[in-house]
Amino acid sequence: MKLNYKKIGEHIRLVDERNKGLQVKQLLGLSISKQFIPSVANIIGTDMENYKIIRRNQFACSTMQVRRDKKMPVALLQEADEAIISQAYPIFEVKNERELLPEYLMMWFTRSEFDREACFHAVGGVRGSLEWEDFENLQLPIPHPDKQKEIVKEYNTIVNRIAINNQLIKKLEETAQAIYKQWFVDFEFPDENGKPYKSNGGEMVESELGEIPKGWGVGVLSDVTKIIMGQSPDGESYNTDKTGTVLINGPVEFGEYFTNQTKWTTTVTKLSEIGDLIVCVRGSTTGRFVKSNGAYCLGRGVCSFRAKKSQAFVDYLYKNNLNKLLSYTTGSTFPNWDGQTLLKYHVIIPASNLINDFDSKVKFIVKHMELLSIEIVKLNELQSILLSKLATIEN
Repeated sequence: MKLNYKKIGEHIRLVDERNKGLQVKQLLGLSISKQFIPSVANIIGTDMENYKIIRRNQFACSTMQVRRDKKMPVALLQEADEAIISQAYPIFEVKNERELLPEYLMMWFTRSEFDREACFHAVGGVRGSLEWEDFENLQLPIPHPDKQKEIVKEYNTIVNRIAINNQLIKKLEETAQAIYKQWFVDFEFPDENGKPYKSNGGEMVESELGEIPKGWGVGVLSDVTKIIMGQSPDGESYNTDKTGTVLINGPVEFGEYFTNQTKWTTTVTKLSEIGDLIVCVRGSTTGRFVKSNGAYCLGRGVCSFRAKKSQAFVDYLYKNNLNKLLSYTTGSTFPNWDGQTLLKYHVIIPASNLINDFDSKVKFIVKHMELLSIEIVKLNELQSILLSKLATIEN
């Protein structure tokens, strides 16, 4: 038998505890992704005694601009015993945790369906804020506490696995970057005896980019990679292949430049391929990059790095030179790179056999990261299914 829905307001109460005596120092902000984050607010001259104290297992939320953002920011504090937060945020807690677990309630707030419902009830024009009374009148099913614990445990298993995978990806990425730096920046690649080259007397020669190992050279990016600049939208037709299939849907990080069925030219030469490094070349996100997993239309704001020999070497060459490359952007209010700047950017080009050795060494690391990323996608799908099923949970 399915549970009856209960109003949220029946199970929560507002809390308004101020930071009198400045007893709490840690200041947090609230993100639209429903997480607490270190505050970046300028608090010089601010009366911190007026800030609200939030304690473990209490919630903070924002009911402002819900319709505009299509989300209601709300987060549960579990990473600290106490903190302070802006007085603009309502703070509330569960009245009786033996009836409703805070973690279960937070799961409900995480659902996309909850955000849609909050948006529907928001009032006040385009920005649309949610009245507190309307928030309290929103409903959710509340099963037996034992059932709630079971659901939360299952959910946390998924969340923890995603976190572990992300940590592993970070460590693997750090390892690959460390190998690149050791070999191609510090010049401590293995010599013929398997010892670090430079520190064991490896011969160095002068170049326009400083000392480099003998047998290496100086060239430009276009010597090691093909750079495919994106194109501007033109006309009313979609970018389709010869079969009429629309080539759409690129990496979400660059949603401004990759969109569903955007109007592109019918020329299909400006496309990424699997394995390309797609780089943003204009605006505030200049320099950001993602790996391509398919054939995507390259918009005006991005380009694709396609290696002539080793994609792994090109990827880490770009990452290692990113900060310097950013100094070559033009435009004070809207920074960007043009194709010639990228093509003619000077780089050190190692001996061919070392590039091959690096590719062989790193490709296993990269493959492991790819498999972990695929698993994260599947876990996120499973997480979404579990959250959706909360609406029909049985006691």
